[in-house]
Amino acid sequence: MNIKGNVFKYGDNVDTDVIIPARYLNVSDAKHLSEHCMEDIDADFVNKVKEGDVMVGGFNFGCGSSREHAPIAIKASGISVVIAKSFARIFYRNSINIGLPILECPACVDEAESGDVIEADLSAGVVKNVTKGKEYKTVPFPEFIQEIIDLGGLTAYAKAKLN
Repeated sequence: MNIKGNVFKYGDNVDTDVIIPARYLNVSDAKHLSEHCMEDIDADFVNKVKEGDVMVGGFNFGCGSSREHAPIAIKASGISVVIAKSFARIFYRNSINIGLPILECPACVDEAESGDVIEADLSAGVVKNVTKGKEYKTVPFPEFIQEIIDLGGLTAYAKAKLN
């Protein structure tokens, strides 16, 4: 799977309450959640993000509660991949479960800036900062995780395997 988009960059310890504030958790509609994604730290995010864009974060991205609403809001906003130095484990698993690609690539995070254009080949584990002319290697997803992402999440993957 190949991805290309503009970077939205955030720092360390971006928690699930920042990704989707708790005051919006009374619904589970992805579109509604996406309308409030990142609003407490980047009020203009929802007005600027476009389908295919890339979110970049520091260490411990997605820490906090175990709610699936956070990766759902990110994916529904149009973000095609989240690249961070590290992820909270429950956020990592929730992201895979809903088909949101996530990559750990500290060197890319260090050099990326908001507005840069990033290309990622998830199958090969290659991330390119097109703006800066840099290329980074990361660990590609195992084939079965890539299939979960390609199918849109664990539920679709399970259905496909049962048929």
